[in-house]
Formats: sequence, structure tokens, C-alpha cells
Amino acid sequence: MSLHRALLGAGLLVVVAGCSTTPPRTALPSSPTTSVVAPPPAPSPSPSPTEDPMAEMTVEEKVGQLFMPVLYGSSARSAHQENLARYGVGSPVEVIQKYHLGGVILFPGTGNIQSARQVATFTAGLRSAAKKVPLLIGVDQENGIVSRLKGIVTEIPGASVIGQTGDLRNARDAARVTAEELNALGISLDFAPVADVNVNPNNPVIGPRAYGNDPEEVADMVGAAVQGFHDGGVAATVKHFPGHGDTNVDSHTSLPVIDHTREEWEKLDAPPFKEAIANDVDAVMSAHIVMPALDPSGDPATLSKKILTGVLRGELGFEGVVFTDALNMDGVRKKYGDGEVAVRAILAGADILLMPPDFDVARDAVLAAVASGRITATRLNQSVERILHLKREFRLDSPRTFPTPAEAVKLMKTTEHRAVARRITGAAK
Repeated sequence: MSLHRALLGAGLLVVVAGCSTTPPRTALPSSPTTSVVAPPPAPSPSPSPTEDPMAEMTVEEKVGQLFMPVLYGSSARSAHQENLARYGVGSPVEVIQKYHLGGVILFPGTGNIQSARQVATFTAGLRSAAKKVPLLIGVDQENGIVSRLKGIVTEIPGASVIGQTGDLRNARDAARVTAEELNALGISLDFAPVADVNVNPNNPVIGPRAYGNDPEEVADMVGAAVQGFHDGGVAATVKHFPGHGDTNVDSHTSLPVIDHTREEWEKLDAPPFKEAIANDVDAVMSAHIVMPALDPSGDPATLSKKILTGVLRGELGFEGVVFTDALNMDGVRKKYGDGEVAVRAILAGADILLMPPDFDVARDAVLAAVASGRITATRLNQSVERILHLKREFRLDSPRTFPTPAEAVKLMKTTEHRAVARRITGAAK
């Protein structure tokens, strides 16, 4: 348990280094808040060395922890035809229990997101389905143009607008406001902030999702945002490693190649990720991009051991959870089948496979790779241990009280939260 988390639980908002030995460049004072959504309470003592939380988990249960798919429907216990087609069972609860899922991502267009009351009721039902290992519930709420909860949560300006203000307190407060509202809705992880540096004005996929085009300024904003997410009690995920800012190709539809030299990567792409790690970021999302200077194989970073294990873990010292970007994107599906992609991502160093396009194909491939020894028990356990640690960090492994659906409604778009949004908009250059 990090000192940062323990102090958060006590209500003290401080910044301490995480895996990196480099202290954050900018330590911000905590911002005054009138919100009643508090970070998770101080965690209970860590298990004794003789206790092994994985001792009674089967291989199928461990492999289930590696997956975070999309489920369909607005009610946790109601059948949906799309679940039947994709998973062979009707309700989200049945899918979670059938596959021992480690997590779920909420997504528009699936019925998951309709209103604050419905989302809070839905997430409570999802959590109740995970009897043995708690469920991680995530969402893509970057704000700005990527706002999956648009209309439900406070409308916070996107990263580019925050970057224009030049005020790190705005980055921290924006993330805190978002985290407090996600927390109220029963969501424990956000796939934000974006740590890409938008150095290519023709970038079709990042653009205003980035804080700007100056690596050091973006790094400071990212570090402040990570602090803000922690202030609000939600896990932060920086993306897209090793940096998606200098592409003119959208990885949703093709596989971008970034021809930065190693020195250019160190100068242009790496600073925000280093700063996030220095601020104890919880998770990192990989990019479906090829960067030959870091790995000349031609494989995207999501499938590259040299990048995810060698650079991210070995050189930058990141010890948290690595997510793949969505595996239904064409950028990662160019060279291998959907089953092989899942296996290679785990072998590369990813811990959680996000949104596989054919769940059974991906899961069966991972199970077969474990059975054959291609994915060793040691490698599987490494990922499961990291995932369980993240869940412990946010008290998902012990009784934790989330707001009721009625309370969640009242905690959306509070006066203080709307004031933060107005302040940021007014301060933009």
C-alpha cells in the first residue's frame, strides 16, 4: 500500500513519488471542495505474508481477471440479445459469473448508460455478481470530445482547453470533479488522462484530447490530473504508451508508424508518462502504434515485449496495471488473429485485455497458452497479482459503501463542480 493512498484515505492530499525515484516537478496545494463524495477510507491492513489471495483461484478464475469486455443492457440482471449472441448467456450478471470477469467497461450504445440513477443501480448489480474476486468497473471519461457519460456528469472542458489555461490547478480540479462523480456512480477506474503530446497538427485521433504540444507542459498537466483522480478516489489510466501524438493515421482503422528516434521519443513522448509514474499513476494503456526505434519488429506497442516490459516496466519503473487499448481496433488486428493477439499482448506485458472483438476466441487462446506453458504460471500470476493489488488500493476487496442511486443523482453536477467547469472555460486563452 503506497503512502500516497494511505494519506488519501486519511483525507490528506499530498503528492509522493510512486515507482519512479524522480519526484514530481509540480506539487500542487489541495483545492477547496464542498463535495460530499470522499475518497475511499483508509485501507485495512495488508494480508500477512502467509496469506495468498490467489491460493484458491482456479486457472479459469485467474484468466478471467485478465479480461475487461463490454456487456449489454441497462440492468445487471435482465437478459439482452447481444449478450446471448456474444457470451451464450443473457444478463450481465450471468456473463460475469460464467467467465469470472475481472472487470467491465461501460460504453454508450450498449444500453449501459442512460441516467445517473440507472448507472448507479447497474454498477451495484454488476458488483454483486462478483462473489469471489471484486469487479473493476471502468469508463472512458476523458471529458471534451470523449465523454461517455455526457449529459449525466458535469460537463468539464477537454484537455486542450485545460492546457490553454496554463494552470495546473485546473487539471487537478477537473480530474477531481470527474472522479468524485464517477465514484458516486460506482465506477472505480477512468481511462484518463491522455498523456500523448499532440506534436502533429494532422493527428486524426488525438488532437484536442491532448493537453497541448509542449512535452514538459503536458507532463505537468498529466501529473496534476493523476493527483486529481486520486483526490476523488478513482484509479487513473494514462494513455497511449509509448505516445500516440505524432500520427496522421487513426489506429481505430489502421496501424500507425511513428518514426521518432530514441532521442526524439525521450524528448517528445516520454515526459508525460514519466511524470504520471512519478505521481503514482495506477494504470497505463498501450497504443496500437509501431515505433521502430523502440522495437524494430513491426509489432504494435500493445504486442511488444520490448516496449511494455523492457521500456515501460524495466526503464521507467512502472509496477502498476497495463491495459491494452481496445482489441477491436483494426490497428492491433493487422498481423494476427484475435486469439493470437490476446496471447501476444499478455506475453508482451499487458495485464488486462480490453474489449476483445470475439471474447470466446480470445479467452480460449489464453487458456490454451496457459495449458501449454506458452504463458507460464509465473507470468499469469504476475498479472493477477497486479490486478488484485489495484483492487485492494481502492478498497474493492473489502466492504465499501457506495452512494445509493438516489444519492448518486444528487451528487451529479453540484454547484461546486459546475463552478469548476465555468472557471476552466473562462480561464482558457
